[in-house]
Amino acid sequence: MKIIVGVSGGSCAIYGVALLQVLKQLNIETHLVVSTMGEYVVQHECGMNLEELSDLASVTHNNKDLAAPISSGSFKTDGMIIIPSSMRTLAAVANGVSDNLLTRAADVVIKEKRKLVMVARETPLSVIHLENMLKLAKMGVIIMPASPGFYHHPETMEDIISIMVGRSLDQFGIDHQLFKPWGTV
Repeated sequence: MKIIVGVSGGSCAIYGVALLQVLKQLNIETHLVVSTMGEYVVQHECGMNLEELSDLASVTHNNKDLAAPISSGSFKTDGMIIIPSSMRTLAAVANGVSDNLLTRAADVVIKEKRKLVMVARETPLSVIHLENMLKLAKMGVIIMPASPGFYHHPETMEDIISIMVGRSLDQFGIDHQLFKPWGTV
């Protein structure tokens, strides 16, 4: 399995970090691309620099490198998760603005009819945000607001993070033990 992981500038960068950690433990090939604000938020919220984040990925691509392999449909992947996705990134993808590698890779995933999961992070949502989400959903993109459930009775921040990371993995059929599914709690 080969998954592109995008980290953009929305809050909740810890979800992207945790996802990369789990995918590494599962020996799943990851291609990381981080926006400028994504890099800032990872540093601000997680105390990690880009090099430390890159150590969690199989391959890291520069967001300015529009010639990177993930910018082409001929580079086969199983899809992409943008976690977190800022509303700027969501809007760019919804409107086909491929002005950096992160948005170009998402555009390629959509055109190749591969799975794209966007863990959207913003509150409250404006009509513009909702319209962009609807546009993407109509294209088959899975929109997952960064809003974890509490039915599994989380006791730590890691428990809360695990449900969002686990639900993201569920979208690709990746088995995990990050939380107990409903009905087994």
